[in-house]
Amino acid sequence: MKRYWATFTKVLMGMLERPMWLMLLVSLCIMSTVYAHRTVWDLPVAVVDQDHSPASRLLIRNLDATSKISMRSYDSLDKAIHDLGWRKLFAVIIMPTDLEKKLLSGKAVTIPVYGDATNRLANGQIQQDVAAAYQEMLNHYDMALMLGNGFSERQAQVILSPLTGKAVDVFNPGISFAAIVFPGLLVMLLQHSLMIASVRVSIVLRAQGKPPLPVYLGGLSALLPIWLFLSIVLFVLWPWVLGYRQTASIPDILLLTFPFLLAVLGLGKLLTECLRSVEMIYLTLSFITMPVFYLSGTIWPLQAMPDWVRMVSSFLPSTWATKAIAGVNQMGLSWHSALHDVLILLLLGAFYAALGVGVGLVRDSGRLRMLLRRK
Repeated sequence: MKRYWATFTKVLMGMLERPMWLMLLVSLCIMSTVYAHRTVWDLPVAVVDQDHSPASRLLIRNLDATSKISMRSYDSLDKAIHDLGWRKLFAVIIMPTDLEKKLLSGKAVTIPVYGDATNRLANGQIQQDVAAAYQEMLNHYDMALMLGNGFSERQAQVILSPLTGKAVDVFNPGISFAAIVFPGLLVMLLQHSLMIASVRVSIVLRAQGKPPLPVYLGGLSALLPIWLFLSIVLFVLWPWVLGYRQTASIPDILLLTFPFLLAVLGLGKLLTECLRSVEMIYLTLSFITMPVFYLSGTIWPLQAMPDWVRMVSSFLPSTWATKAIAGVNQMGLSWHSALHDVLILLLLGAFYAALGVGVGLVRDSGRLRMLLRRK
């Protein structure tokens, strides 16, 4: 135990004296600025009114009343397309000639919309708002036609909306897509930074000679207090600063983060034994960080992945940590509902640590022969 505590204290004090891990907080501040508004608001969209009828003006008012679209009137379609190409606009909507005339005569009406497909999130929001505003305008004219043909207002409402439904949100993560992506980003930052730190400590200890088990455990466990503190900053303090919804308490966050950190340390042990070179490890981590982020289920749902891809994803600590932390801290689930994820994280940590020890024994063939001779 003396060796363990001596190494624990030495590594912890060294990390505190040279707090390079604080660069994680600087990186967090920079990366999360894109989520400061939490959602897309007032996207500039051009409208070219070629009809100038009550119907076209009603549709424009309905679009402008949405929270996602900020309408900008253009007299020239060419000018609007030019500004769309230079990304001053997200979309161009054209009110075609004889829009109201075709509506009243029962003819099909097409509303041309030019969108910037490179901005998928904004483009999808605009598409939804255009469809909703167009349907609202159609309901207005349908109601007027039915009232003009002798229907009562109640009869017209029943025909237009025969079923009255009420949508209740089972899960409201906040107010935007960012509230779902943000926890995954924080998990990836925590995993990547701890992976680098654990590998660095392992290599430094190995450079001083083959470290005994208490020394090795003391060096790695010294990282846990720092990264537990970082988990509070990442999952509690910073979302509160940005105004995101969070329902978990600090003890709940720590109980979920601790097994995740153990799993990452186990994976770091395996990575160290496989590569054993600072340059190779840093190069490997640089290449695998982005694929791991996509495989974690944050950007693309796990259920939509091929079976073999889901199998690979299930072996990543970030996959289970994102699911557990987002469920408890954003969806309002109880800590006990994440026990399965916690158990998987503990098993992954033990599996990777045992595999790393096995790889180390195979590579240290001399030590392996000594163990076999003793048996």
